[in-house]
Amino acid sequence: MQVWIYLLIAITGEVFGTTFLKASDGFTKLGPTVLVVIGYAIAFFFLSLTLKTIPTGIAYAIWSGVGTVMITLVGWVFMGQRLDLPALIGISLIIAGVVVMNLFSGSVKH
Repeated sequence: MQVWIYLLIAITGEVFGTTFLKASDGFTKLGPTVLVVIGYAIAFFFLSLTLKTIPTGIAYAIWSGVGTVMITLVGWVFMGQRLDLPALIGISLIIAGVVVMNLFSGSVKH
């Protein structure tokens, strides 16, 4: 169970860092740049712990898929970005892919 907590922390760190990328203005603004670096440092540290148990391809697929959904939701809720029908369908397919991997793949250790 601990490995899944590590993966969730890695995903959250990546989403946190990505959220501040635009605000960093190409890394020219110190505050947001520091938050980006902290977010990605947390993400990669905890992803490395995850990779001790979960195969790289599976961990990365979950990390990137869930991260994509989360950052899209952050953009929608906090940044006023719009989601049209194709975007919602795409997000649904990403979620379905992560669920299928977790429920049916023998590569994922529970």
